[in-house]
Amino acid sequence: MTRYVRNMRGYGQNPPRAAWPNDAKIAVQFVLNYEEGGENCVLHGDAASEAFLSDIPGAAQWLGQRHWNMESIYEYGARAGFWRLHRLFTGADIPVTIYGVATALARSPEQVAAMKSAGWEIASHGLKWVEHKDMAADEERAAIAEAIRLHTEVVGERPRGWYTGRCSENTVQLVAEEGGFDYISDAYDDDLPYWLELEERDQLIIPYTLEANDMRFATAPGWVTGQDFYTYLKDAFETLYAEGTDGAPKMLSIGLHCRLVGRPGKLAALEQFVDYIQSFEGVWTPRRIDIAEHWQTHHPHQRIERPSMMDKARFVESYGGIFEHSPWVAEQAHDLELGPAHDCAAGVHNVLCRAFRRAPKEARLKVLQAHPDLAGKLAAAGRLTAESTSEQAGAGLDMLTDDERARFTQLNTDYVAKHGFPFIIAVRDHDKPSIMAAFERRIGNDSTTEFAEACRQVERIAEFRLQDLLP
Repeated sequence: MTRYVRNMRGYGQNPPRAAWPNDAKIAVQFVLNYEEGGENCVLHGDAASEAFLSDIPGAAQWLGQRHWNMESIYEYGARAGFWRLHRLFTGADIPVTIYGVATALARSPEQVAAMKSAGWEIASHGLKWVEHKDMAADEERAAIAEAIRLHTEVVGERPRGWYTGRCSENTVQLVAEEGGFDYISDAYDDDLPYWLELEERDQLIIPYTLEANDMRFATAPGWVTGQDFYTYLKDAFETLYAEGTDGAPKMLSIGLHCRLVGRPGKLAALEQFVDYIQSFEGVWTPRRIDIAEHWQTHHPHQRIERPSMMDKARFVESYGGIFEHSPWVAEQAHDLELGPAHDCAAGVHNVLCRAFRRAPKEARLKVLQAHPDLAGKLAAAGRLTAESTSEQAGAGLDMLTDDERARFTQLNTDYVAKHGFPFIIAVRDHDKPSIMAAFERRIGNDSTTEFAEACRQVERIAEFRLQDLLP
């Protein structure tokens, strides 16, 4: 059994209506990353200096040495940038979420007091602003626990949100395993929150952003001027606001850093954007914890039986009748690579059709031959499957005149004699006259053409049947 854990489906074509407070058309959520004092530095016991997200072009780590310029740039974020951003957001009456590195918070008591006084959420950004990718699971688990302990000690309450950023493949699982977080944001895969089933825990994920993010002032390709940043944020806002106006409200996350957008030449653009969105009605500017509480209340998670998680016996029990009297199709489909993308009608249809299409022609012929005649003897005797009975009745084939029944009987006889299998059509696409017209037309096809068409119709019938069972 091959299973693919990545989820390419998401909400699909029908995302939930967010139902933001006061019928807001968009949630614009500002995150301020507070990392200053938690970055790589030999003073912190690290092997080398920091090299990530600064205004130093091509910065590299200095092994075993302090990097005075790098430290100074980070210090600007704490000494000046933070307070400039604090004035902006408190003046605009917009609460933000702080992604606070625990060791950085511990080294910045005045800033922590200002965050708390402003009513900002202080979520955890890990213990130190370092890479987690090479950490063993036990080492990372211990780092998460220490981050929570220190954060609680410094802030006065434990964090309810988590974002590592420089995470490992284990991070989300380990943070969820801890059990105390209302949300995790180590994801960039949606414009809405969603639930992730991790063993027994239903974990809320509130995706973050690396593109509507001032980090691109320090990366290539990236922002050069503040107006680059403003234009991008404005375009993102307008696109999502229009979607919300059309009845599909979304969330716009905006990532900020004290040492980057906190510089005067960059901050002007952020001020311009804040002024711009405040000129619109229906804009909600919450903290991330506010989004989490809203989602938990209005979109609580409900577990369903997922096809990708079924064992073969259960899968065949559920879908073995989709292809008429041919459970082998479901048996073979179950052996394909299934994942979250297949937990819907389109997904199961895809793997069933793949199993059907890869089968030898003789096996596909038997599937065709397993289908009943339209309005034939089996229907008259009440011996159709429940699905076929419902489908034929829905097209009015259970209410034929004597002349219509006689004509269907003759066509059935002639068609099978010519092609070797019954006439098959997805009756839900038709009414009685169009079924008869298709019958009259298709009986004249050569058998190769008609075999291919009959297979397509079998797949279409399967699609309808699955839509009755799955989202």
